[in-house]
Amino acid sequence: MNTKKKEITLCMGSSCFARGNNRTLGLVKSFLENNGLEAEVFLKGSRCGGACSRGPVMQVDDRVFTGLTPEEAVEILKAEYFGEEKRND
Repeated sequence: MNTKKKEITLCMGSSCFARGNNRTLGLVKSFLENNGLEAEVFLKGSRCGGACSRGPVMQVDDRVFTGLTPEEAVEILKAEYFGEEKRND
């Protein structure tokens, strides 16, 4: 069982915030709470990382995702990080 917490970072710079990360934060928090994942994740915000033209930006560990809608961000978490097959290994 993997005990290292996943680190999810949402850019909260003005461009990413205005383009949707203001909503993404709420959806990600709800997803984590509804699935009992709070203890497995360190969720944080960051200031601008310089990718304003490609925002909104979400980073999971060392992997960066750009141009995401809030719904796409949650789908990535479900499909690539916290699907049932990922949690049961």
